[in-house]
Amino acid sequence: MNPLSKLAQSLGKQEWFASVGKKLVPADLAVQERTGGRVSLLRMVGLPYLVLTATGRRSGRPRSVPLLYAPHGEDFVVVGSNWGQKNHPAWSANLLAHPEAEVQARGRRTSVRARLVTGAERDRLWREVITPTWPAYDSYAARAGDREIRVFVLSRRA
Repeated sequence: MNPLSKLAQSLGKQEWFASVGKKLVPADLAVQERTGGRVSLLRMVGLPYLVLTATGRRSGRPRSVPLLYAPHGEDFVVVGSNWGQKNHPAWSANLLAHPEAEVQARGRRTSVRARLVTGAERDRLWREVITPTWPAYDSYAARAGDREIRVFVLSRRA
């Protein structure tokens, strides 16, 4: 892991970082769209990220969002932390309504199927896969209060 990644992981636990991050995500997505994913703040920092494109549950339109992910074999594990806010992110509700989606990661587009993980499997993934990738998720979970943060496994489709 590069020094910038370690710094970002450390800063990620701070509440002010989440406030700044929420504002940077739309700009980062616009830069990624204009550069075909070649330029991204997340890429510069060295964190594993993907752009998830899911179908809007109400609009039926494609909705894209950059997300950190934790690799898990051939799958991607993504977390609906919403920066520790009290509500779930819209993209997670979109996946619940329409689990067929697309990710762009490492320069490749891949069709995926999302599966919400719960119970013991969720706890295991959180401990073994998610926390080492982005330790700030534990801080986000504490700030989210009673809301259990959603965890999805995105599996490649043929």
